[in-house]
Amino acid sequence: MKKIYGVLAVSLLLSACGKDDVNKIIDPIVNLTYPDYATASNPKVLADVQGVKVYNGGYGSAMVQDPNDKAIFYLLTDRGPNIDGQVKDSKVFANPAFTPQIGKFRLKDNTLVLESIVELKNKNGVHLNGLPNPDGVGGSGEIALAVDGTPLTPSVDGIDSEGLARGADGSWWVSDEYGPHIIHFDATGREIERLNPWSTGKKLPLVLAKRRPNRGMEGLTLTPDGKTLVGIMQYPLYNPSKDAMKNSLAIRIVTVDLMSGTTKQFVYMMENKDLQAVSEIAAISNSTFIVLERDGEYATAANKVTVFKKIYKIDLADATDISDPNNTANGKLFDGKTVEELKDAATLAKYNIKPVTKTLVVDLMTDVNPLYPHDKAEGLTVINSTLIAVCNDDDFGVTGTGIYASKILPYTSTVDKNSIYFIKLKTALK
Repeated sequence: MKKIYGVLAVSLLLSACGKDDVNKIIDPIVNLTYPDYATASNPKVLADVQGVKVYNGGYGSAMVQDPNDKAIFYLLTDRGPNIDGQVKDSKVFANPAFTPQIGKFRLKDNTLVLESIVELKNKNGVHLNGLPNPDGVGGSGEIALAVDGTPLTPSVDGIDSEGLARGADGSWWVSDEYGPHIIHFDATGREIERLNPWSTGKKLPLVLAKRRPNRGMEGLTLTPDGKTLVGIMQYPLYNPSKDAMKNSLAIRIVTVDLMSGTTKQFVYMMENKDLQAVSEIAAISNSTFIVLERDGEYATAANKVTVFKKIYKIDLADATDISDPNNTANGKLFDGKTVEELKDAATLAKYNIKPVTKTLVVDLMTDVNPLYPHDKAEGLTVINSTLIAVCNDDDFGVTGTGIYASKILPYTSTVDKNSIYFIKLKTALK
């Protein structure tokens, strides 16, 4: 009854609000007001590279809300400040020793205040880094370069962290774009266990190692009962090869039973082949989720009708499990073809493969006031059945190809910063 009362109370308060308060969302249970959006306050400068300031940002790759203090949001960084190199699949790292981390942010009015960080460490307590893994243990084919062009040595302790979930005991689950790995950390950030396609005991399906470079397990969530991890790949796998899967729309979702280690796989159909595709997944119930799908464009008042950043509600209940019982490198085949080669919904249907159901919930280009200006919408969390939050990856305030430059938002003409947008839903999720 308390949960139902909370939703009804929010609706009644919203309907009673005057014009000046129409964009504020009030949660009467915890006496907290959510603004349209909140932005990180004064991030410090990490470095000055080629005359460009690199900020202590990058926290928006994933997000979870504290279960006890609803003004607290935990935001995950990725592998650290980097830009595209001039060589194919290369990245130029401003700070190769950067430790991927979780930032604890407090919402104060329209501001996000960084209170503390959790740095991620291996089982021996050694800090992780963001460098690519060696071949055979997570290497994706990416080449790491220092700012002066010197090649950087791959690292077994490298993680390109992108997905985040929090256990009831305060421990963390993080997924990445290399292996892909799913790593379990204790509350202090020390590794407890690691799942990947070649781990012993609990492991991920071998086929996931076919991920496209820099398009690994972008999203991760934990079901409300705490029993199942649900990860989603960012893009169709290069399976069996980049050329063979060209124009494929089939993205894989994997579920991991935390007690038995049993995995299942399902198909999520992205909207079109030109997207950067899925950025995040967040649980609503044990079988329903919201998924963030996007392009990589900045929105302006002029182009917002063509920019694609949308959130969908999905349901796994009636979807087909496409798991390969033999756990082969290409996964289960259908007349000799991989799921990625089947490419579209019509072809999947010929093999009685049902993708997850998918319903539009939010279009960031029409449902954010005044405008969502960032290229990267990446973090997603469900606050209640009528309110969700989205955060951006600000890339540490830098961009470029080969040469570092400040990451300027065209709409605001300012350097990108971490922000959380609070979005009222037109239709309740449950």
